[in-house]
Amino acid sequence: MLFPIGNIIAMLIPVPLGIFWLGASMAVYTLNRHHPNPLVGEFTQRSAYRLYGVAGFVVVVATFFGTQLYLWLITWALSALIIIPLSIRDLLRIRRMTWMDTHGEETAR
Repeated sequence: MLFPIGNIIAMLIPVPLGIFWLGASMAVYTLNRHHPNPLVGEFTQRSAYRLYGVAGFVVVVATFFGTQLYLWLITWALSALIIIPLSIRDLLRIRRMTWMDTHGEETAR
């Protein structure tokens, strides 16, 4: 649930939280992608693909914006329209699922 929540917060407050979330999301992705429960990894991967895809698109397109604020605002609004509804959908799906506790394997000593 952390990745979709982080995405929503980053879209609502892009400066400075969006910038920090791009860095922190990489750590969250690394920690959760190979979780023992494969569903955790799948939800994390979907959220990450959306975030990094939108961020990559913004980098390519915003290269030509310069200091024209209205273009930055339009890009932010479009990014939010992509990320926020899909993140809310993921959160609702996560809440509806039945989750079991995951126990790590004990190693023999």
